[in-house]
Amino acid sequence: MNKRPLYFDYAATTPVDARVIQVMVDCLGFEGNFGNPASGSHVFGQQARGSVELAREQVAQLINARAEHIIWTSGATESNNLALKGVALASGKARGHIITSQIEHKAVLDTARFLEESGFDVTYLAPDSHGLVSAQQVSDALREDTLLVSLMLVNNELGTVNDIPGIGLRVREHGALFHVDAAQGAGKVAIDLEAWAVDLMSFSGHKVYGPKGIGALYVGPRAQDRLQAQIHGGGHESGLRSGTLATHQIAGMGAAFALASESFAQELAHMGALRQRLLEQLADVPGVQCNGCPTQRIPHTLSLTFSEGHFNSSALSAVLAYSATSACNSASKTPSHVLLALGHDAEKAGRTIRLSLGRFTREQDIDVAVNAIKAAVTAPAPFWAVAQS
Repeated sequence: MNKRPLYFDYAATTPVDARVIQVMVDCLGFEGNFGNPASGSHVFGQQARGSVELAREQVAQLINARAEHIIWTSGATESNNLALKGVALASGKARGHIITSQIEHKAVLDTARFLEESGFDVTYLAPDSHGLVSAQQVSDALREDTLLVSLMLVNNELGTVNDIPGIGLRVREHGALFHVDAAQGAGKVAIDLEAWAVDLMSFSGHKVYGPKGIGALYVGPRAQDRLQAQIHGGGHESGLRSGTLATHQIAGMGAAFALASESFAQELAHMGALRQRLLEQLADVPGVQCNGCPTQRIPHTLSLTFSEGHFNSSALSAVLAYSATSACNSASKTPSHVLLALGHDAEKAGRTIRLSLGRFTREQDIDVAVNAIKAAVTAPAPFWAVAQS
């Protein structure tokens, strides 16, 4: 059997933590907690409902929110769709204005384009050279008919962190709703929804060492009467998302968020040390450019662009499992829309890799990765250039 490459693609998905797997297994099989959470007339349904509500509390605890504001979905993509379409369609307006950015995840961009085709007016803000969208940009774009602003907390390719608290205050003063895609931020950024002026926030289980196919949408008090359900058939989840709840997946996501809460400070310090080790050892790699803001960021994700004609990606792929762009762009075989928005052309975007670190990344993995990168680079004149792009 061929040796598997080292995993450096945690931003695409994380392996389910063994402790989470056990929680999920306990919800399967006749001896397990297999009941329908909506079947409250007997003990099987009541036990399942207990697991669902515990998970709701666990998710809420990580983001400092009230459990009753957490709505279960199939993942962050559905959460984003529910937030954008739900607000737009609940407005009762044939036209309305929505603000987002050019570097959002495709789950937001494609939904925004759908709404645009349906008659809504959408403004796509350009990021600055650091890959950030500022509160002032949002203020300048707000209009009298602006219904919703949707921006990500952490960019999935660059690892940059937007000033969500500052932006939220501008949006709240205007009266529009503010949605934040936090799929890449949960467990990596200290989120405080009791303090932040955020009305809707999307989460994903599989980005936080939980299972795929499960996510959540935080629906704050200002949004509850301004959101229209997109899936009908039973009135589950406060009437916002119908469908039988998948107890094992929900319990798994709850357990994953609880673990993230317990280990938050330790893991953040570990990621910071690994990133520093990686960058220090890459200091003599010729012509490499680190994309995104060097300070306003998470340490988990690095976007590196290499010099023209001096990078052998196939050699690196044999050693490391990494991404050239986000998973959605990889599937469509198109250049990264994030890098294009930062000013890269398609050829330069093609010389860019995303390395994302995670819970199971070790120091020795960093050393192997650096050696593999150096072996893939054959530039004649060594120099180090960290772009402030």
